[in-house]
Amino acid sequence: MSFWKQKTLAEMSTEEWEMLCDGCGKCCLNKLIDDETDELYYTNAACLLLDCQTGQCKHYSDRFKHVPQCTEITVDNIAELDWLPDSCAYRRLHLGRELPSWHPLIAGSKVAMRNNGMSVCGKVVCETQVKDIEDHIVLWPLKDMD
Repeated sequence: MSFWKQKTLAEMSTEEWEMLCDGCGKCCLNKLIDDETDELYYTNAACLLLDCQTGQCKHYSDRFKHVPQCTEITVDNIAELDWLPDSCAYRRLHLGRELPSWHPLIAGSKVAMRNNGMSVCGKVVCETQVKDIEDHIVLWPLKDMD
């Protein structure tokens, strides 16, 4: 059942689209852009809705009610979301790349993703606990294995 190989992103059902998300939580990290260089920096400061231990949104179905600035990843905006990490399944498929071997749809669970260090689980703090966001810049979200 490799629907992601047989369909374009636009052809996928809502259920298939949601299944593409590996649940890494990287899109829920606060990011900074250098005003002078336009360089993007990830931080380990996570959205207040992200469960820092599981990497899952605590209120996914109504997240926009709690965090209006949350970005919904859609077929219509995927090309513009250049802040998504290279490991993101939506980004990979949009760019014509395969899903990595650790992706839950291929590996059968999220264990391989976590074992390969692709999840935010246990690596982040809630944004409400952060004083100076610049002190929380990290490189690990950029890791793209496979």
